[in-house]
Amino acid sequence: MFGNDKRGKHSMSAITTLVAEGTVIRGDVEFSGGLHLDGAVEGAISANGDKAVFTLSEKGRVDGEIRAPNAVINGKVTGDIIVSHRLELAEQARIDGNIYYKVLEMAAGAQLNGKMIYQAEPPRQLSGPGAVASDDGDAVDAEPARA
Repeated sequence: MFGNDKRGKHSMSAITTLVAEGTVIRGDVEFSGGLHLDGAVEGAISANGDKAVFTLSEKGRVDGEIRAPNAVINGKVTGDIIVSHRLELAEQARIDGNIYYKVLEMAAGAQLNGKMIYQAEPPRQLSGPGAVASDDGDAVDAEPARA
């Protein structure tokens, strides 16, 4: 898992929040730092900060979307996982949804029922409805002017 690699990865956030086994949260969860989930969340999970880490133990379950810069999944997820930096799927991971990742580590035994989509950079927010990125990276109007 994070931190046991001898190559000197940048430091990750320590666990600042623990949701214990037997606890069920119904609703969306936002966190910063580190969130370790042994219980269940029925709703979306999203992280604030670029060093935040979400950890789902083999006892944990999420029914909803997960958005975090870093995540270690070893439990059951029903929903998409969007990770902007590093995603680790441990051997007990059971994912029913798509994963969006930049760096992926998947252990033997992990199961994914969905697509794996590589994201070189996190998706940018463009202004205005129908805006698309031009070749130079600026937002432009998707609809041409009409005469």
